[in-house]
Amino acid sequence: MYNLDLVTGIIIAANAVLSFKGFDNRIFFERYKFNVGQIRRGDQIRMFSSGFLHVDLTHLLFNMLTLYFFAHTVILQLGTLNFIIIYVASLVFGNLLSLYFHKDEFWYSAVGASGAVTGVLYAAILLYPEMRLYMFFIPIPIPGYVFGVGYLLYSIYGMKNKLGNIGHDAHFGGAVGGYVVTLILMPSLFKTDLGHVALLSIPIIILFVLYKTGKLH
Repeated sequence: MYNLDLVTGIIIAANAVLSFKGFDNRIFFERYKFNVGQIRRGDQIRMFSSGFLHVDLTHLLFNMLTLYFFAHTVILQLGTLNFIIIYVASLVFGNLLSLYFHKDEFWYSAVGASGAVTGVLYAAILLYPEMRLYMFFIPIPIPGYVFGVGYLLYSIYGMKNKLGNIGHDAHFGGAVGGYVVTLILMPSLFKTDLGHVALLSIPIIILFVLYKTGKLH
């Protein structure tokens, strides 16, 4: 799980280089961050470029460490090309969901690889649902599928209550991207592990129901 594959190293390096440039160059940061108003005016590059910018070093390190811990799991099972597809799709899915929920908030802005990284994390959990994960302040390992469901339920709570300065919708959208693309790339999971496939879909169904019934906000 802790091998640093070449493609993972390249992605981490790209995030680091562009994030540090954004730290030092506010014009660069403003030009490529996610911003609803600018995207709706046609500046679509922000849907992708914002995923390589971060607010500060802590934000960057947290995302890149998470990517480092889980990328190899996905690469090992699906290969390098499919990992890249999952990473990019999750980044875009995350920003699309964020754009959808904030479409009338022209001032809304965000940065970070969280959507892409959450997609990789959710893909890894889908591929190895029984993996053991440790949470802060909890000294016992948690099954991956429990963590995955719990994390997305927390994201729904964060979206509903606008909790903190965190892009919960981008995290959720990224996870959906990782979930959907992984199943497209490896449909055999429907036969070999339908139980976990169904279980990990529960938060997605809950979000859809909440949205359709007008209870999300």
